[in-house]
Amino acid sequence: MTPMHDCRMEVGRVPELLERVKREDDAEAWDELDYRLVLEQDLVFPASFASLPHLVRLAARSSRARGLAGSIIRRAAGHHGCDHLLANCASAITEFRALLDRYLRSRPIDYLETFLALLAVAEQYHWAAVLGDFTDDFYHLPCPHCAVDVTIAIGDYGRYSAIRNWNLGDIDRRDLRRAAPDELSGTGRWMYETAVRDGQGTLADGITYLFGKAECPRCASVFDIADEYTSANLPVLQ
Repeated sequence: MTPMHDCRMEVGRVPELLERVKREDDAEAWDELDYRLVLEQDLVFPASFASLPHLVRLAARSSRARGLAGSIIRRAAGHHGCDHLLANCASAITEFRALLDRYLRSRPIDYLETFLALLAVAEQYHWAAVLGDFTDDFYHLPCPHCAVDVTIAIGDYGRYSAIRNWNLGDIDRRDLRRAAPDELSGTGRWMYETAVRDGQGTLADGITYLFGKAECPRCASVFDIADEYTSANLPVLQ
């Protein structure tokens, strides 16, 4: 591994730790790698991307490697200033995508976390950052017609658009209009079909609402939820 600085601005520690976890499943070494490569669950560093090929090689037999590689990729759209290093990981990321897809087919207990990592590998960073299990999901976006802030709820509390009032809660609720599965296309169809394939019924059902339509409580215009959320939140690699 080419020496690259980590969150402590050190260049030698991460290669040492990677050698330790290659030899044995060292929990202490994994814990240190976690905070050296992903700082406060947000920032990544040159050492993070330099570590990716090594983590991917370990990922088939190590949940810690798989989780850490996924965490790094999910944050690849941040302000880290080293995209050229990420580009050098293209073959490792392709390998990781295939590994994640195979792992999802086994319907693991960490299905959602793995699904989010797969979204990030597909450069769907905005969904990888916010998608939940649809028990208590809320998405906030401006109405494309009147610009009012609209709250989209998809979960146990209901499936609706509303205006959020911090004293009264979600007011003037309007039911969402789910997309029929055969109407889905692109990213939405891929997400839905993957969830269905793996027996994730709640996730698949939520995706049909996420890629459906909402009515603005202020102006009554109808818009595509996923399109507007993507437009408002799609990150640009820095």
